[in-house]
Amino acid sequence: MASETIRRWRGWTKAFGLTALGLVAVLFGFIALLDPYGARVQAGQSARPLMDLNQRFMYPQLVRSGAFDSAILGTSTLRLLDPAILSQGLQARFVNLGMNAATPWEQVQVAALFARKVAAPKLVIWGIDLLWCEADATQEERRLTPRPFPPWLYDDVGWNDWAKQLNFTTLEIAVRLAAHRLGLVPPRIRGDGYEVFTPPEASYDLARARFHLYRNHAGKAPELAPLTPPEMVTPEQRVAWRFPALAWLDQALSAFPADTRRILVLPPVHAGAMPREGTAAWQRELACKAQIRAIAARHGAVVADYAHASPLTRDDANYWDPAHYRLPTARRIEADLIALGKGGAAPSDAAPADAALHVTRPAR
Repeated sequence: MASETIRRWRGWTKAFGLTALGLVAVLFGFIALLDPYGARVQAGQSARPLMDLNQRFMYPQLVRSGAFDSAILGTSTLRLLDPAILSQGLQARFVNLGMNAATPWEQVQVAALFARKVAAPKLVIWGIDLLWCEADATQEERRLTPRPFPPWLYDDVGWNDWAKQLNFTTLEIAVRLAAHRLGLVPPRIRGDGYEVFTPPEASYDLARARFHLYRNHAGKAPELAPLTPPEMVTPEQRVAWRFPALAWLDQALSAFPADTRRILVLPPVHAGAMPREGTAAWQRELACKAQIRAIAARHGAVVADYAHASPLTRDDANYWDPAHYRLPTARRIEADLIALGKGGAAPSDAAPADAALHVTRPAR
């Protein structure tokens, strides 16, 4: 009797194991067939429809497809720039590769992939948020965010990609892609990386926007007038200022061919989110900007600096929250960048006060 029980258990275990292996094989085959991250995409092949909101997994295939010769890089502060508008204005094929909350390290991975995989990069517009100026930006714990990042999609080794995709998240994206193929659901992100991630403009509520703009200031508008006299900063303090991530920026810009045009954009966050003029933090920010301009000059890049108090950044009605401007502001920035990309001057701000855009061009 005992031997019969053992025999039955062995048979059941074998059947269970074979069934499990068969199920894994079917699921793996389903994922490999759909290829939701475009791991097989090479130059000249179309990228898969973008069915997930984690841009870190979706965007590498856009680069590898070779469909684009120009790119927008950075964080969500440049994600509202429409690559179709820039493509038309600058006679290029733009893709928006801006990623929500992307760290400098993550941005460098995207830039390096674009520099390697695009045969002749035409123009790169890179949003340099002031997180690049943080003293600990290169620390290991600051390289990633809670959002998963797949280094294996950014390297040049293909054989190791498939084992990393056998998980429920990839299966979910593959199911979404299958549903899209059947005409049941639309892509989550447009095929050139563009997505309007802010609420509909028709729903804009200035009072609610001000709640978000000022909630870190006890609900009141912060003082924006320059601090007089400025805070004292000693020479020893200035010497101690470090901006280590800018070395990554310097190296990443050098990876592009000499004839690739480069525009570095310091995005227009709300004036209340910037250090008050005259404070030590503001002076440190100026020192960081000076280094960014020096790096840009070495690579023949134009710097478009919106990150200062101006009619654009003081106007609450231009913003959803301290970091994210509205679509009309995005359209204005696109017009500026098209003018700069053509070698001209950007349109001046309509207000009679200081212009909203500072432009630094490399010496010729």
